[in-house]
Amino acid sequence: MDSGDPYLDQFFQDFFRSFAPREYKTQSLGSGVIISPEGYILTNEHVVSHATRIKVRLINQKEYPAALVGSDPKSDLAVLRLQTDAPLPFIRMGRSDDLMIGETVIAIGNPFALSHTVTTGVISALNRSIRTEGRVYEDFIQTDASINPGNSGGPLLNINAELIGINTAIYQKAEGIGFAIPINRARRIYEDLIAYGEVHKPWMGIFLQDLTPQLAQYFGLDQTQGALISRVIKGSPGDHAGLKQGDIIARIGKETVKDRESCLSLTEGYKAGEVIPLTIIRKGNPQEVQVKSTEISPESALKISMEWTGLEVEEITSKGQGQDTGRGVIIIRVNKHSDAFRIGIREGDIIRQVNNTRISGMKDYKNAMKQALYAENVVLLVFRNNTGYYVTLTP
Repeated sequence: MDSGDPYLDQFFQDFFRSFAPREYKTQSLGSGVIISPEGYILTNEHVVSHATRIKVRLINQKEYPAALVGSDPKSDLAVLRLQTDAPLPFIRMGRSDDLMIGETVIAIGNPFALSHTVTTGVISALNRSIRTEGRVYEDFIQTDASINPGNSGGPLLNINAELIGINTAIYQKAEGIGFAIPINRARRIYEDLIAYGEVHKPWMGIFLQDLTPQLAQYFGLDQTQGALISRVIKGSPGDHAGLKQGDIIARIGKETVKDRESCLSLTEGYKAGEVIPLTIIRKGNPQEVQVKSTEISPESALKISMEWTGLEVEEITSKGQGQDTGRGVIIIRVNKHSDAFRIGIREGDIIRQVNNTRISGMKDYKNAMKQALYAENVVLLVFRNNTGYYVTLTP
């Protein structure tokens, strides 16, 4: 609009320009490792999460655009692919199941944007668990090789230059110590990501909880180590294998189960469809059980989620009950005997986020409920009257 006064027009242009939406450009730096001549790269999920454009610079300073093949936030792993037809040098895979404490290791990365920095150290510990930002990461390699921001996603090598781990700097409180995801675990993840774009996790159809001292005493145990089966879903792989409520999972294969999270983590070392060997304790007696796992579908996960959450949801229609219904799913029924009802969730509330997954509709919600079966806790972002609040439920 032109007022005829150039000074007045300039004033209003400057004034309203300050309220115009602005675009902000942010970038993050990380590391990765080429794992095949086709240009597949293994890195950390947190390095590329929310990225709209990914660029990779090699040691020869050549830069290539890269596409995200798939990612898995729970394991903090992602696979990229360089967009080039040129054959690329790639790293040779090692093993992480025969590592020894005191073994020399080499970490390569991009700490603080100092590209291709090499540090050395030894393996300080194996099978470390780390809790950070509300998440638990299991089975890490601990090393005294320096791993700082920017090292995330880079390779941890043995003295034969074989890849034995993927470095990660998720634990910011660490000083003088670093952590890496063992390559045996990473291999299973990246094979699924390359083949399917997502991880096909094995499912046994059981719900677990930690053993408290009181529960351990009740079941006649002298320690709280293990994972207690609180429920077996009828018709599930666990049900077919003969697992029962009250069984305690003591070992998976040769590995000791410390708690619920440890059990879930060890289970993810298997592919969907593989047999998972369990040692359980039933009425004080150890037993061996073979469970042929499967992959649960989003539809089945949704049906199961209705039972443990007590929530039934559907797509949002144009009728939003006075709410901004831009995205999410609307709750149409709440079981009055559920934890969700006790903490105040009601019909008409809108769920817009499940853990780190934004919910646009039923497809997102089904997939999020599938991932929730493997989570320690499930955090929902619920809106009522256009006001959001977070609640936590436990599968």
